[in-house]
Amino acid sequence: MWNYFFGGGQQKKELPKKAIVKLREHIATLNKKQGYLEKQIEQQEQIARKNVTKNRTMAKQALRRKKKLESDLERIENQIESLETQLSAIESANLNLETMKAMKQGAKAIKQIHSDFNVDKVDETMDDIRDQVEASEEISDAISRPLGADNIDEDELEDELAQMQQDEVDESMTNTKAKVEKEKPGISQAKLPSVPTGKLGEKKAAEEDEDEAALKQLQAEMGM
Repeated sequence: MWNYFFGGGQQKKELPKKAIVKLREHIATLNKKQGYLEKQIEQQEQIARKNVTKNRTMAKQALRRKKKLESDLERIENQIESLETQLSAIESANLNLETMKAMKQGAKAIKQIHSDFNVDKVDETMDDIRDQVEASEEISDAISRPLGADNIDEDELEDELAQMQQDEVDESMTNTKAKVEKEKPGISQAKLPSVPTGKLGEKKAAEEDEDEAALKQLQAEMGM
């Protein structure tokens, strides 16, 4: 009765282990008995074979003992089989029990961990993280922004760039038009006879000298 109130739980825990130990010990004893019977059966069979012709009475007695031993051996083997089945069931049940204990302990640990935070706390933490990331990005942008950049009107810059582009287009069109006008033939650019720059008499004299020289060269070649 006192064990029920004091230490009963511990004895209950030890019961499967003790049962397993007891079953294994008894199975080992039966295995030894099984080995002994097998040797006795073999011995009686040898006696029967030895006296089968010269002493049939002894041979029959040996066979009877063999049959008796075989019956005992069969009973021992059945007992071993039953004990092994029971041992396997207890070991399996004990393994399941230990598994459940481990799972229960794990569930308890998870519950304890989750008691420190929940979904709301997780969402709150994630919101804080996002806020801090955004703040960090804003600080980074502010630090990397050139000093005095806030005084410049972006629209004014865009207008100035657009005017520059228009000026380039106008200049390009003007240059193209001028080039076309220059290449177009006109009256002022028509080819006219060149105006003599020297005196007519001097030019004529020069031409006569050239003719005279050519004539003399021709006469020399002809041997005249």
